[in-house]
Amino acid sequence: MLQELVERVRVNGLWLAVHRFSKADASPAPERKTVLLLHGFLDAAASWDLVAEPLCDAGFEVVAPDLRGFGLSERVGAGGYYHFPDYIADMDELCDQLAPSWLGVVGHSMGGGVATLFAGACAARVNKLVVMEGVGPSSDAAELSVDRFRKWLSDRRRITREPRSMSFEEAVTRLKATHPRLRDELLRSRAARLTVKLPSGEVAWAWDPLHRTVSPTPFQSANYCSFLRAISCPVLFIDGGPHGWHPPEEEERLAQIATLRRVSFPDAGHMMHWTQPSEVAKAIVDFFV
Repeated sequence: MLQELVERVRVNGLWLAVHRFSKADASPAPERKTVLLLHGFLDAAASWDLVAEPLCDAGFEVVAPDLRGFGLSERVGAGGYYHFPDYIADMDELCDQLAPSWLGVVGHSMGGGVATLFAGACAARVNKLVVMEGVGPSSDAAELSVDRFRKWLSDRRRITREPRSMSFEEAVTRLKATHPRLRDELLRSRAARLTVKLPSGEVAWAWDPLHRTVSPTPFQSANYCSFLRAISCPVLFIDGGPHGWHPPEEEERLAQIATLRRVSFPDAGHMMHWTQPSEVAKAIVDFFV
């Protein structure tokens, strides 16, 4: 039976919720390899449970943090913002505290962006890297930078950070609208892990509404590729087939990685850790052992 312990860890002045997955009948193994699971945008560490269980069965120490402002982790204070380098700095300090003897990092979607930047900037810290459709968004044209910044300023003025309450059924319906190919039973189990219960009995999404504002910083593929070239460990790229998410520059970016292996699950879609967790976990285990 999978056990999930959530602990609060102080990282760069914020409290992050770190989920530790384990099996009740697992025997102690002090030399176990550590796997760090990084979730995607508007996702949370809790939804790694379906992948975490087979990883635990394979003998790995499985750790999944809620990134700042997501899940059960603390949000930035008034006047702050979620700048992407902050996520990498958080992982750098978190790994100081985890002090793993061997580290495999798995990043999905936005978490893949965090993972690749971390593995490029701190190459000596990562033994192996798995990227699940997470090599950055499409590049932004330089001439759109001013408009993007104006949109960010406008978004910040209109956003309210108070949680929007809704019924659990409404949360399931909204999740269905975003992921129409997923079966209802799966969506209900994911909605339970992506929401928090309010005193009223209703629920709210477990992320800071400030995340829904456009980032002021344009994404530049050339800069990102320099991090991909700096990755020194072996990398496994997993895609979910034609229903997944693939930026136009995906192949060009993957070509920058020195040691790359690829696995595809044609029917999985972008949320492959939900739709085909056993297959994804097996691919990770086979790559890490």
